[in-house]
Amino acid sequence: MMIDKYKKIVIKIGSSSIINSKTKKIDTDWLKKLCKDIKKYHKDKKIIIVCSGAIALGSSLIKKNKILRRLEDKQAAASVGQIELAHQWRLHLKKHRINIAQVLITLEDSEVRRRYLNARKTINTLLNNKVIPVVNENDTVATEEIRYGDNDRLAARVAQMIDADLLILLSDVDGLYDKNPKKNKDAKKINEISVINKTIEKMANSQTSILGSGGMTTKIAAAKICMNNGCDTLITDSEKNKPLSSITKQNSSIFLANKNPSSSRKQWLLNHLHPSGFIRIDDGANQAIKNNKSLLPAGIIEVGGNFNRGDVISVYFPKKEKIAVGISAYDINEVKKIIGKKSKEIPSILGYEGRDEIIHKDDLVKIIL
Repeated sequence: MMIDKYKKIVIKIGSSSIINSKTKKIDTDWLKKLCKDIKKYHKDKKIIIVCSGAIALGSSLIKKNKILRRLEDKQAAASVGQIELAHQWRLHLKKHRINIAQVLITLEDSEVRRRYLNARKTINTLLNNKVIPVVNENDTVATEEIRYGDNDRLAARVAQMIDADLLILLSDVDGLYDKNPKKNKDAKKINEISVINKTIEKMANSQTSILGSGGMTTKIAAAKICMNNGCDTLITDSEKNKPLSSITKQNSSIFLANKNPSSSRKQWLLNHLHPSGFIRIDDGANQAIKNNKSLLPAGIIEVGGNFNRGDVISVYFPKKEKIAVGISAYDINEVKKIIGKKSKEIPSILGYEGRDEIIHKDDLVKIIL
């Protein structure tokens, strides 16, 4: 079977897979099939479930099934639906003598390093005790500014967090096509992808589901995160009698991981979804980064955002191209004062002895374009 060789697997289930679009309730027949399939792998593998559907489940009690537009309505629906979602998972996996734990995560839990490491320890402890974590975004408390917005990227971040070697995205489409297969009969599926370039990203069209918040674009973004972390990604159709064990090369698309993934800390930096600010650099600084050197104030031509010392920021060159991500040694007001200056001038300008570099090479990760 295609997934037999993997040891630690994150399974992401979209709203359109687990919820009946007509009744807006859990599709229990499908969930039974999936849980039966999970049982086959639970003994020999570590499995994590990332499951959407809380808002869709709770929407029937909020606004009487009308489209929820306000954040507080979505949060209220999530608080109702999350209870039912967790109950159904517990009910159906308990029949196979499998225990679950509910893990709710916000974007900050993966963006703030300390919280990221705490979440990692918790999930790994559950896995070591043969308990399956059922993860969802904590929609009840997350604001628009600190939301993932889709569980594809949340699943990728969880996969990165616990060093998974496979992410399975169960969806209403059986892979990546060169065109939207629902609109083009001649669309061809891409079964294996080793590099995500602009051509692949263009293929990630406006394909969306009725209930879900993510489309193919978010799945490509998730695959990109995983590829950098040494984790393969499978996109496959959930509408099968055996959603996991019947996965083949023919009914899926696989994104192959990079053979030389970066360190855990650099992975965390590279996949930061919301950096606190940015700096724009000149050609000399760009060459320094290419040569794995630190970023000095002399090479900075512009700074923006609202960041403090220790925050993650983006590096741009020339006008729009993002070339790196790193941890700033100074806050934005200090950087504004030393833009274009030599490192030896920093003490006299700021009034104290700081670091010579804005971003040290050990805190800087290049983006492969």
